[in-house]
Amino acid sequence: MNHFIRLFVLPVFLLTSAVGSAWAAPDRVALVIGMADYDAVTPLANTRNDAEALADTLTDIGFDVTRVIDASLAELRSVMRDFAFRSETADLALIYFAGHGIEVQGENFLMPIDARPRTNVDVQNQSVSLKEMLAVVEKARVMRIVILDSCRDNPLGGSIDTNAVVQSALQSTDQATRGVGGLAPANPDRGTLVAFAAKDGQVALDGTQGNSPYARALMDKMAKPGLEISLMFRQVRDAVLSETRNLQEPYTYGSLTGQPFYLSGGPEDTPDVAAAEPSKSWSKLRPDQESQLLALANLGDTRSMLGLAYIRLNPDDNRFDPAEAVRFLERAVERDSPEAQMELAKLYEQGIGVEVNEARALELYQAAADQGFADAINDLGFLHYQGGLGLRPNPEKALEFFERAADLRHPEAQFNFAALIDDGLIANKGPKDAAQYLYAALRSGSQDVLNLLLERPTMFAEETRRELQAQLQAFNFYEGSIDGDIGPGTKRGIRAAYGLE
Repeated sequence: MNHFIRLFVLPVFLLTSAVGSAWAAPDRVALVIGMADYDAVTPLANTRNDAEALADTLTDIGFDVTRVIDASLAELRSVMRDFAFRSETADLALIYFAGHGIEVQGENFLMPIDARPRTNVDVQNQSVSLKEMLAVVEKARVMRIVILDSCRDNPLGGSIDTNAVVQSALQSTDQATRGVGGLAPANPDRGTLVAFAAKDGQVALDGTQGNSPYARALMDKMAKPGLEISLMFRQVRDAVLSETRNLQEPYTYGSLTGQPFYLSGGPEDTPDVAAAEPSKSWSKLRPDQESQLLALANLGDTRSMLGLAYIRLNPDDNRFDPAEAVRFLERAVERDSPEAQMELAKLYEQGIGVEVNEARALELYQAAADQGFADAINDLGFLHYQGGLGLRPNPEKALEFFERAADLRHPEAQFNFAALIDDGLIANKGPKDAAQYLYAALRSGSQDVLNLLLERPTMFAEETRRELQAQLQAFNFYEGSIDGDIGPGTKRGIRAAYGLE
């Protein structure tokens, strides 16, 4: 009977993305790496300067910065492990790497100073891959950025003197390059941005003023308050193109979330990283930046289309125009933006800016889910569980969606799935699995989950509570008895795992 009651009050006990989670205070961390004095390959002149100067800039604008200069592979991997754990409770995690970066068989590798490569296999074994860098930041709660100022040559090549070619093109600028060959294109997950100092296949100039053109532009633009991050990287691109006479074009890969981001503070006290309502956050964008968004949207940038749509969905803004918002979202949907699919589905479901069309709403939710958009997957779980949009209740199907969303680190879905395991509704999973999902939900940053675990821990069975204590103890957040009693010590551990202590 207890299990039935808990599932009967599903909208209260289980969490849906429609409720919205309150994030902890913004927390931004950065790992800045500079490799210059290589043991066996060509040393680099300005990479140490670039890393030190960028670390100072990030510190000045509020980042908690870890600096790594001229590290061995073992040292670099050790720092990366520590930073990965720190990133789990950060809203924004950023890595900057200045040093030799090379492509081997379509994959990008970043070289520590003790690399002594003679073959491609040596490069793979003695370097850190871009995939490893992305894995380090992948659990940051809101946003992940990896910046590679490392479009340099493969030290195993060297038969082409690209430096001479570029010198001729630059004529009197007297700039050296950081190599030939460039890097391979990146394809990061949603919510992650990878920025290259030079577009894939191009090389980056080292500069003659103590810092590279890219590092100078990056430091200048990221320190400007009120400059939204998409526009910031666009301005960095334009500045580098201008300084290098179009020889070097920075490039970004990936798709950020629809929330506006400001590295150096947003307008009118907008939170730096995330706000509860995108429509209100985007409405604070300065008029000149809205014009830039329009220009980017006309170039096909779906995030700009989303931002413009959100502005027109704010009823407190004089630009409120739901029908126009629908048009922007439809354009983004045509380019397969999963967030646009999700937002447009809500409008069709509620009849905002369009006539109610449940079939179209369900189609859009499903399209977003098919692209791995966790919010849509979680909401489809509720639609299948409760029935809606023409779907009949199907708890078995709902559980499949909840598990998919949980495995994509959706914090509410992780909590929901833990509750269903605790109720014995998931085959081949028990209290230890439930505790692991609860721990993951805490680390993912949902304050709703935090509050429920602190205020109503007995909603979970004693064995699940024991396993949660064991999980907290395994990560040094708890030192007390494994007894299932969620007392002051365990609650301190829960808050610490969340990132509050």
